[in-house]
Amino acid sequence: MPDGRDAVAIKVLQSLSEISPEAWNACAGDANPFVRHEFLSALEDSGSATRETGWLGQHLVIEDAAGTLAACAPLYLKNHSYGEYVFDWGWADAYERAGGRYYPKLQCSVPFTPATGPRLLVNKDLAEDQQREMGTALIAGMMQLAQNLNVSSLHVTFPTEDEWERFGDAGYLKRIGQQFHWENKGFETFDDFLAELSSRKRKNIKKERRAVEEADLEIRVLSGDEVTADQWDAFFQFYMDTTDKKWGQAYLRRDFFSLLAERMGEAVVLILVEKDGMPVAGALNLKGRDTLYGRNWGCIADYKFLHFEACYYQAIDYAIAHGLKWVEAGAQGPHKVQRGYLPQQTYSAHWIADKGFRDAVSDFLDDEARGISREMSAYGRFSPFKKVD
Repeated sequence: MPDGRDAVAIKVLQSLSEISPEAWNACAGDANPFVRHEFLSALEDSGSATRETGWLGQHLVIEDAAGTLAACAPLYLKNHSYGEYVFDWGWADAYERAGGRYYPKLQCSVPFTPATGPRLLVNKDLAEDQQREMGTALIAGMMQLAQNLNVSSLHVTFPTEDEWERFGDAGYLKRIGQQFHWENKGFETFDDFLAELSSRKRKNIKKERRAVEEADLEIRVLSGDEVTADQWDAFFQFYMDTTDKKWGQAYLRRDFFSLLAERMGEAVVLILVEKDGMPVAGALNLKGRDTLYGRNWGCIADYKFLHFEACYYQAIDYAIAHGLKWVEAGAQGPHKVQRGYLPQQTYSAHWIADKGFRDAVSDFLDDEARGISREMSAYGRFSPFKKVD
């Protein structure tokens, strides 16, 4: 294991298959499921995140003289801005109208996954100061790679707050966003959570849950090998149906779900809804050390309030039963506030090569941050929780 003073080599890998799961996960840890080798390699091996789909791996790895992995970061060369959830389409349009070439760009992220998590993955066996040195080396390595490839920009999306600050210290532009998360304040039952809400909000949630009960639906919570191939087939159809209805893009291939179940089934929490024994809806979650992450949802029938039940209330039930601190139910959705999911800041960091363009983006981000701050304060005033004097 490197001691922080050994000679190191920074390499760029185009595929996670070039590194062992054990080595990568020694850096990724087990707190966040999305940065695990199993998740990222499932995206690549299923054809969901590949050169052909505009996600060419440029993963950075730092090794010591003996070839032992000290640090790594998921990184991609992209020719579009799909599947990121931190929108820069306007930046691309403005830069290209001014005569620049925005694509390709570099993206440090987990494809198709708007969930906060570590991006500077450092071997946990290193001493704390050595871990920080390796993180700094990754930040510098990303910037050097961007310059070597002559790309317009480098974007780090959904890092942790500490990492966001570190990228800012290194000269990256800092951007904030918001999502809506549910916090478990030591609740032992769903009713304990409801007791914290105002009377009107509490009654509304009970009404929504009762409507689903009266629809005579069976809701099953499945994990690991409890999910059959037929059930994954059904869920994939739900996923495809949802993207069709929203005029969205189906990023994930069917094989991704099979590989996910095979490689990290213990992290899968699938809420499957059946009517007369037939699957009609589903919500896919992944479990981290202290957080349940809601990812994909779909339904092929129209049942009032079922989306709220499967995606929000079942997730809260699961978090309470398993002692999880947070539920992150994905991007967007102010309607989550009245259901107990309150606004939380998310982060991204951006390195832009062209100084004039960088200055323009910086001004935009200052204005955007003020708007988001006002918006979060406004949402906070609509909190469903009882007011505390």
